[in-house]
Amino acid sequence: MEVLKEEEDSRRYSNSPEPDQSAFKTRMMHFQYSGAADTPSPRRSSRIPSRPSPNNTPSPSSSAQKKRPLPTDSLLHGTDELDETSDLDSPATKGGAAPPKLKKRRSTTKERSAKDPYSPANNLVDSLRPGLTLVCIGLNPGLMTAATGHAYAHPSNRFWHLLHESGVTPKKHIPAETRDLMDLYQIGNTNICERPTRSGDGLSKQELEEGAVVLEKKIATFRPEAVVIVGKGIWESLWIVKKGQKRFNDPNFHWGWQDEDMQIGRTMDAEGQVVWSGARTFVATSTSGLAATLRPAEKLAIWKPLGDWMALKRKETRASKLVSSD
Repeated sequence: MEVLKEEEDSRRYSNSPEPDQSAFKTRMMHFQYSGAADTPSPRRSSRIPSRPSPNNTPSPSSSAQKKRPLPTDSLLHGTDELDETSDLDSPATKGGAAPPKLKKRRSTTKERSAKDPYSPANNLVDSLRPGLTLVCIGLNPGLMTAATGHAYAHPSNRFWHLLHESGVTPKKHIPAETRDLMDLYQIGNTNICERPTRSGDGLSKQELEEGAVVLEKKIATFRPEAVVIVGKGIWESLWIVKKGQKRFNDPNFHWGWQDEDMQIGRTMDAEGQVVWSGARTFVATSTSGLAATLRPAEKLAIWKPLGDWMALKRKETRASKLVSSD
């Protein structure tokens, strides 16, 4: 019996089919290593976009994209400098995506002033002579004013507009009529400093102090009836020299007409007696486009009392002319 059983078992195993070698190799192919170029790697995060495969066909938008032009000399060397976070070499630009716009940083007035010549040519001359009713005292000529020879010539300066709106002049004039104001209304013009700069930041403290002394002598020589200080910063320099202080510290500062002992051009003799009380001094706001501390309506309100005073002076002049003609 045992012999028959063993023969039956051997017959069963000998009749079993041979394993399919091709199917086995096919299954093993699934476990074969494949490079990154053949199979795209899975995304690690939904926030990180997958990079395009080198074998992928480029999209029509990327293939039709034009090459980015190189920065011109005006960008490299001009006043508008590129921001440090420029995206010229960003991965998005190299990959064919739409390049972001360049971020520009506008240079400051102080940075532009540093590139200006120290003492550019100045074609502006003082409008001064004896018998003037009012003399306007500015800080110093701007670059456009120095080039044209016309006071407050820059288009952003509100001087001529405020002069008319406040009533200092009955009509609005233009910078080219600077010297005509002496004949029309007996209005003159000068500055505390003569050296032109782009802005007041270009002037040193020493220049302002020396200019204040020269200005006092000018006004004492020509003796106008009144002066208007076009800007608080100018008045601070004058106040420091008059008071002999190192910095401006006037708790009683106010716009408009100042006290008699602070009038510009005030002169005294060796014994301390007042020889001339000085020109009536009115402190007004700056008219520069760079001075935006006060709103236009607030500036006009400060200038208005001076305009009312000038309107009264013109009326007195007309009345005196009528009397003299009779």
